Amino acid sequence: MKAVRSDADRDGGEPKVHLLIDNDTGIDDALALAYLCACDHVKIRAITSTPGNVDVGQVAANNRALLALCGRPEVPVLIGAREPLQIPLVTTPETHGPQGVGYATLPDSEPASSAAIDAVDHWIEVARTSPGEVTVLLTAPLTNFALALRREPKLPWLLRKVVIMGGAFYYQGNTTPTAEWNTHVDPHAAKEVFAAYTAAAEQGLPSEKLPIVCSLDTTERFEMQPEFLTHLAVEAGCAEPELVLASDPEGTLSTASNPLIRYLSDALRFYFEFHRNYDQGYIAHVHDYFAAGVAAGTLEYQSRLATIDVETESDLLFGTTVADFRGLWGKPANAHVVTGNDPVAGFVELVTRLGSLARKLNTDS
Repeated sequence: MKAVRSDADRDGGEPKVHLLIDNDTGIDDALALAYLCACDHVKIRAITSTPGNVDVGQVAANNRALLALCGRPEVPVLIGAREPLQIPLVTTPETHGPQGVGYATLPDSEPASSAAIDAVDHWIEVARTSPGEVTVLLTAPLTNFALALRREPKLPWLLRKVVIMGGAFYYQGNTTPTAEWNTHVDPHAAKEVFAAYTAAAEQGLPSEKLPIVCSLDTTERFEMQPEFLTHLAVEAGCAEPELVLASDPEGTLSTASNPLIRYLSDALRFYFEFHRNYDQGYIAHVHDYFAAGVAAGTLEYQSRLATIDVETESDLLFGTTVADFRGLWGKPANAHVVTGNDPVAGFVELVTRLGSLARKLNTDS
């Protein structure tokens, strides 16, 4: 296993990454999206919204509002699936709040031009017209990606890279004892996606085009402390310190002068409180930020080839991901499972990029 980054072409010393993002925003999705907006080398081609943490209409509204706040209102926000493939949608207001972004609130300005475009058709069109150029970042249930693979089985060859936040292997689940949230919301979609990549591998798909899977085994190493927001506010040039304290009354709102700092602080405070209520401490696991850094080529990681499948029949293990690292199933590898990362370096990267964006937005306003 060796540390790797994005294999995107470099221009001026930094990878140029074209991204299609599929999310269910979501507090950690919002943090990841703000981070990607702060990366000058990342061109976000579109954001497709999937039902998960909240219903898909609210996901799209959250995405539009955050893009506007981050100075990227031109990015299309599209909707594909409105429910999982075979089971009813279950959302998670206890984890992310009734609107998906904790205590944060922003007005939604809906661009009429995006509303009628189908997300899955858009993915396929972009992949066909820009073969080998686009990276897909999936931080939601895999519903839209499964539908895209149904419509265009050659998608694994057309995409440059795929990064998935989901699953749990040698690690406790965060939804059931063995299942991770994104996979558990639509396990049938996840099973289809990995089966499609098994079939593609059997047809000679190069290893570097297999999905990079960021599971709970490594995403939960990105454990944010509330002091992060204090450092972020300093980096953003806020005049007053941003203090998010475990002793504060629940629901205390930020008074930061910078709108991006205020938004992220209000969102993350809810997440800190959620983790504390589930006896994990006053912390926040920012899973999707790590996956975003992998997709953007800014965070190093280690990985191993594996064959992944998803349990969809057992009541006890429903939604559980299983990885065969030793080839015991006799099937080709269909994914790179991330096995190591560097949270310390990752949080330095996050505070630097977000602080710079927040400072710029204040200057431009």
